[in-house]
Amino acid sequence: MARVAGVDLPEDKRVEIALTYIYGIGRSLSSKILEKANVDPGIKMHNLSEDELGRIRAVIDTSIVVEGDLRKQIQLDIKRLMEIQSYRGLRHRRSLPVRGQRTHTNARTRKGPRRATIAKKKAPGKK
Repeated sequence: MARVAGVDLPEDKRVEIALTYIYGIGRSLSSKILEKANVDPGIKMHNLSEDELGRIRAVIDTSIVVEGDLRKQIQLDIKRLMEIQSYRGLRHRRSLPVRGQRTHTNARTRKGPRRATIAKKKAPGKK
């Protein structure tokens, strides 16, 4: 298996698709990387030469933030938003949707399972 940016890429897939297994690289960025590295996007991973793989690694290492560094950067951005008490930071802190979605009926993924409401006891009736 080819290892790029600390991730084992699948051998049986095309290079363009295999690069998307790296956190932070999608289809469009993958095709741009291959264009810079001068590699054919249709070739399978197991058919790549060491030279081509080295060029891909070089492009990713020099120009793109991926995997652990990207995850750390995102967490620091969220922490900064919470520290400056921006609206988005408060939404993160309360585990509510950040991007303006409604919460009255939806947002169960973000809010978690419903909390069961406890029924109140009936007041003793007057006779």
